[in-house]
Amino acid sequence: MKGNRKHSFLLVLGLSLLIVSCKANHREELHLQSTATSSKPVIMILIDSLMDKPLREAIQKGSVPALQYLMAHGHYYPQMVSSFPTMSVTIDSTLLTGTYADQHHVPGLVWYSGKENRMIFYGNGPKETLKIDQPQVLVDAVYQLNHVQLNKQIKTIHEELAEKGKQSASINGLVFRGKTEHTLKVPPLLANTTSLPQQWKVTGPAMLSYAAFAQLDPANSKNAQLWDKYGMNNLFSAHDTAFLITQKKLPSVTIAYFPENDMAVHKKGVSQLKGIEKADQALQVVLNAYGSWDQAIKKAVWIVMGDSAQSAVLDDRQVATVDLRTLLNRYRIARLNQPVGTNEQIVISANERMAYIYVNDDKVPLSDVVKRLQNEGKLDLIAINDGKNVQVTAGKNNRTLTYRPGGEDKDEYGQTWTISGDPSLADITITNHRIKYGKYPDVLARLYGAMHSHEGRYVVVTIQPGYELVTESSPTHVGGGAHGSLHELDSLVPFLIVGTDTRPKTMRIVDVKDWIMQVVNE
Repeated sequence: MKGNRKHSFLLVLGLSLLIVSCKANHREELHLQSTATSSKPVIMILIDSLMDKPLREAIQKGSVPALQYLMAHGHYYPQMVSSFPTMSVTIDSTLLTGTYADQHHVPGLVWYSGKENRMIFYGNGPKETLKIDQPQVLVDAVYQLNHVQLNKQIKTIHEELAEKGKQSASINGLVFRGKTEHTLKVPPLLANTTSLPQQWKVTGPAMLSYAAFAQLDPANSKNAQLWDKYGMNNLFSAHDTAFLITQKKLPSVTIAYFPENDMAVHKKGVSQLKGIEKADQALQVVLNAYGSWDQAIKKAVWIVMGDSAQSAVLDDRQVATVDLRTLLNRYRIARLNQPVGTNEQIVISANERMAYIYVNDDKVPLSDVVKRLQNEGKLDLIAINDGKNVQVTAGKNNRTLTYRPGGEDKDEYGQTWTISGDPSLADITITNHRIKYGKYPDVLARLYGAMHSHEGRYVVVTIQPGYELVTESSPTHVGGGAHGSLHELDSLVPFLIVGTDTRPKTMRIVDVKDWIMQVVNE
């Protein structure tokens, strides 16, 4: 029995690194026929942490022939604005719903739910995994994320396509909610040695694939071994996508996630090219499924994009990391491995380069917490919601910016705001009521989204490039790369379109969903 518990623990630890585990009903997926007959199918390849500069360097080096070919035949936009926090689950939720976090309600990779009085983890590194309820991480990532926490009042692209009689596919995507029922089966060893159920009933797109636990191609198990992160890898995603092409089962929209570049950038830094080169090798598998690359771009609309960028973290741990517990040590701070009790005044949820700081003691004013945080000069933006406005300040800074939606000031995206105080805090200039953003793209809407993403009294804080925010057992990326913040270094990603001359109404991920719906209906 002791050996079984150890085996189960290792399995859960491995699966938690994948974020999610599931096994779909293959029979109902593989017999589906493509409905993309009136227009070309859309194939989106989402390369985690893809960035413009290393992509251009790889092209110049000649080591990414597939990406180079697509760029030569399409339209390339190097500065697509991500959502906030710049963490995958929030970005994916924005991509699939066309809304920011105030509407889709997925605040970050780590956050605290006042309704459930517990921390929500979708998988945030092995140190935290060792201290928390590991099966609950899988429940949150597989079921809760898609069917409880993602706002049911907001439709995903999979749901909207289904309502229009069109099919779609999600391959290794973290957010996949749709209209087709699937049975997600927990591996027997895991189900038998933990509190996890044997299966979940979920809804997803017509074709749902997720690593070793939900493959479309029966032969793809070779890419879903333990040493290949159970299928949470580029080649698994590529082969399942290629399978839909070769079997002529490609739906109207296919969203395939290539995860490995993110890990490479975290570890090796923002200048490394190996992650992009591996993504290109997988992309070649997909393009080759058409027989020739010329046929591939003739028969489909291709989108290749990043989700968030990363900024370099200094290689001196003491300098590069700011421990929020030290700044807030006058308060009673909740521990990671214990339930949040009535005595805990502060709960900290660190998302690499941003954090939510929850103030659960009504006797502690948010302004007092802000003052404590302002003692650290590395803190970039510090924000609270006063019930009517978002108030922003910064470390070692007594100036404030206050704003709310609606008003006379209009930004480049057509959004209007009422702004008072010092807009330069957020690198904003206003001339004749026209707002111009600087190093924090679309900062007003993105920050507003996070400030209204879920219940509770909390402070949102970000840190300057070069640094990371940490708390108990937070993962760090010293000498590598990290993201999470509003800064352009974390927020701007490349966006490549081949097969159509149209483009989203703005270069923001939040506007991609509506544009894809238009492309499908052309």
